[in-house]
Amino acid sequence: MVTRMHQETVRQLSRLVDQISTIIVGKRPQIEDCVACLLAGGHLLIEDVPGVGKTTLAHALAVSLGLKFSRVQFTADLMPSDLVGVSVFERAKDSFVFHQGPVFSQVLLADEINRAGPKTQSALLEAMEEQQVSVDNETRALPHPFFVIATQNPSDQLGTYPLPESQLDRFLLRITLGYPDRASERALLAGEDRRRASARLQPVMPPAELEAAQQLVLEVHASESLLDYLQALIAASRSGQWFVDGLSPRAGISVLRVAKARAMMAGRDYVAPDDVQAMLPQAIAHRLLPVAGAGRGPIEQVRAMVEAVPIP
Repeated sequence: MVTRMHQETVRQLSRLVDQISTIIVGKRPQIEDCVACLLAGGHLLIEDVPGVGKTTLAHALAVSLGLKFSRVQFTADLMPSDLVGVSVFERAKDSFVFHQGPVFSQVLLADEINRAGPKTQSALLEAMEEQQVSVDNETRALPHPFFVIATQNPSDQLGTYPLPESQLDRFLLRITLGYPDRASERALLAGEDRRRASARLQPVMPPAELEAAQQLVLEVHASESLLDYLQALIAASRSGQWFVDGLSPRAGISVLRVAKARAMMAGRDYVAPDDVQAMLPQAIAHRLLPVAGAGRGPIEQVRAMVEAVPIP
């Protein structure tokens, strides 16, 4: 049963998506995926060419939720300490004082993450999984919520490093924005500069209500038949027919979590097979490698597998 609290949360989330859609024009499905990823407590990887609005999307989301935002431009010479922080000896205090790095924010934009070396990429792993970092043998908690939006250039561009599988697995969703359609591009060309428009954004959902919404996601019901369907998809991914290696248990849990978030955004207190099908390509394609001779990319292979697995 959808409670009054659920209904108000759904209305707030709809207003959130509406506001961001005034900045990122013509990309409502991708914006909804971004919000669902945040509600599910995951992290987002956006893979696309430069200039399609990846950075603008991250900033608009943070401002619309009243969250502390930091941006790190990943480069080949970026060091882990540039991200996490460093202890500096201060003579006045006669001791080392830790200076926080940009990772101590609520929304962290890791821009062009695959332009940094593997050592710096791996510095994000503990933060993304445990919401904490270890510096100088001391564990430091990160703010809550903590949401990483990483952007990635296509791997065939110069100066890029492939993300290790362990880091890819930390991203709940991978999406692409793509070029705008003709009408949306005309609106961008004829309208106000996106940066000026972003500067006027106001929070539409306070951080406390966002955290409450994240808790409501956990209450969305998944029936036994829905879990049977999800397990059938997971088993199909491990069969060797579609992919070299199948989904891990963590990946299966992630799919269910983001499907619950999508269901709540749609105003339902239960997960439907459509929720799983809608989120599956974004949630698992970056974790899987199609078998040799498939003739399809990972996303197309996921969709073909979904079509082959019957709904119980």
